Amino acid sequence: MRALLVVNPAATTTSARTRDVLIHALASEMKLEAVTTEYRGHARDLGRLAAQSDDIDLVVALGGDGTVNEVVNGLLHAGPDPDHLPGLAVVPGGSTNVFARALGLPNDPVEATGALLDALRDGRERTVGLGLTSGTPGTEDEAVPSRWFLFNAGLGFDAGVVGRVEQHREQGKRSTHALYVRQAMRQFFGDPHRRHGTIVLERDGAEPVTDLVLSIVCNTAPWTYLGNRPVYASPKASFDTGLDVLGLSRLSTPAVARYVTQLLLSSPERGPQGRHAVSLHDLTRFTLHSKVPLPLQMDGDHLGLRTSVTFTGVRRALRVIV
Repeated sequence: MRALLVVNPAATTTSARTRDVLIHALASEMKLEAVTTEYRGHARDLGRLAAQSDDIDLVVALGGDGTVNEVVNGLLHAGPDPDHLPGLAVVPGGSTNVFARALGLPNDPVEATGALLDALRDGRERTVGLGLTSGTPGTEDEAVPSRWFLFNAGLGFDAGVVGRVEQHREQGKRSTHALYVRQAMRQFFGDPHRRHGTIVLERDGAEPVTDLVLSIVCNTAPWTYLGNRPVYASPKASFDTGLDVLGLSRLSTPAVARYVTQLLLSSPERGPQGRHAVSLHDLTRFTLHSKVPLPLQMDGDHLGLRTSVTFTGVRRALRVIV
């Protein structure tokens, strides 16, 4: 087997020495070419080159969720074709590693490498569905390029929190759970739309869902992790179904306290519920419109402001080694 290993040297939980050990372990089992990313978008470029190659069987992403997202967007630049495109393997190296953990991989990069090598020897793989966003025809965002996401996306409040965290990371601060909590509080008190939502969800064959303050789109469960604790926004979400949505129409102080508590106590059987919560399961296609530009995030990457985004759940999009 010939494999391309895409290494993010800025991965927060791996040192240079650890990465060298992992590279040698992988190279002992396959014909491996390791490339270190040098700029934002480099992993996407490498994924695209692998998809265009005739002799690469596997792409291994060593990094956080952002690195994996870039690799996948490169692999699927011409659309999904799991029977012919290289497979994907993930060695988690970020602070949260939602995608790898949702696949059932260990969060430790050394243990995950061992699990990956076992899966390759045993021929274990699965084909997962992904989410795809695109600009909505007839809106000012229609020319926005399409982009794949692995596990979640969000328009509104949660994307604003992600944007705030990215600003602090650019200033040299580490991505920690405490940083996310602080920025969530600042986003809450600084959000002018938290009492009267501006988001409308539209889908064929159903009445629009209006006045949402935030909309969390999940392609799997859990939504994210706080340390070792999984957090379920849409417990029924799965790599084997379409997309799930959790929408909230009010973020008053009592409502926030209630829904944050529900998220912290969430489980595979129960997520946030209440008068201001809307939960939708297994959607193939829908559009989120906003009366004002709102921040958009995908897989923890802030993508700027949008007024309209169309989401598509694509089943059997990517072959993954597990």
